[in-house]
Amino acid sequence: MIELKDQETECPSDVFLQVIKGKCKTTLIVMIKKGRNRFGEMKRTLPTISERMIAKQLDELQEDGIISKEVFHEIPLRVEYSLTEYGETIYPIINSLRKWGYQHLERQAASKAK
Repeated sequence: MIELKDQETECPSDVFLQVIKGKCKTTLIVMIKKGRNRFGEMKRTLPTISERMIAKQLDELQEDGIISKEVFHEIPLRVEYSLTEYGETIYPIINSLRKWGYQHLERQAASKAK
């Protein structure tokens, strides 16, 4: 915990969870890292998530400095997202988190099958 004059102020794990908390934020980060960095691609990959929710999550990630948005003034307008240098630091953590999540889902499925 962060300490100031022997007082705990915030739990770093809670700060991390606050940043990634949201509908499919970790999936969006992984998609951007792997080059699926345009809104239409994200929408097609996540058909159960509304456009509004995807836009909200992208805005929050941008506000937290995890991703950046580049607008290309072309016809039609093109927008691409990328991980910032700071965002690159969170990717390995998210990748490990997602691997654990998949393992946990498999474990749950195996225990239900018994």
